[in-house]
Amino acid sequence: MNAAAPPAWTRRPTNLARAVTAELVERIVRGTHPSGTSLPPEPVLCETFSVSRTVVREAVKILQEKGLVQVRQGAGTMVTPPSSWDMLDELVLAATIAEDDSLAILDDLVVTRRVLESDMANVAARLANQETIERLRGQVERMDELVDDHVTYHEHDRAFHDTIMQASGNRIARGVVRALESQVVNTARYMGRTERSLCVASNRGHRRIYERIAAHDPDGAAEAMYTHISEAWLVRRSGTGNPTRLQR
Repeated sequence: MNAAAPPAWTRRPTNLARAVTAELVERIVRGTHPSGTSLPPEPVLCETFSVSRTVVREAVKILQEKGLVQVRQGAGTMVTPPSSWDMLDELVLAATIAEDDSLAILDDLVVTRRVLESDMANVAARLANQETIERLRGQVERMDELVDDHVTYHEHDRAFHDTIMQASGNRIARGVVRALESQVVNTARYMGRTERSLCVASNRGHRRIYERIAAHDPDGAAEAMYTHISEAWLVRRSGTGNPTRLQR
């Protein structure tokens, strides 16, 4: 099997194994090495990347940990189906988003975020003390002042959501949401449209969430969060022409 073209490295990376891994992740996700096929043999990969066997073996080991390949005695290193990939891994997720013109993977990310944050809003409404409620009120009022500055607005938007996640006490759910968002928060595909009217509409959703938490209404807070995340994403992705699997 012939290897793909050498990577376009402007200068030799410091950590060769990490660089080779990142390149192979992109090639696997892109379909250069399709699921069910084997990676090029070790000598070919060594020649392609101008690295030693030790570097290639380390890269393959990392790929295996990410769920992208399986090493089989006598059959070589086989590329696994996407269902086996670790989608919380930053390299895998970033490469998948970059290759997904349909935005389906971002739909899935939003659904995951919606489920987790709705539950955390429910818990926050039960546990939030007055200090947390005052912080949320202040954040909502500050965002009202920032609707003409979408960059700063979105920074405060993320802080508002994080205040709720912290108030829930669910460190695992918060960690998952933060890990997912860190991969997409600066991408045009995820952020979508950014005009003033969308910031205004978004903060109306924040205010409803804040009011339900302040009223210690768990079901109302969860419903407000569910609606806010759904509507905000559907508006941001509008105009792409791609159908969505996301339901309101």
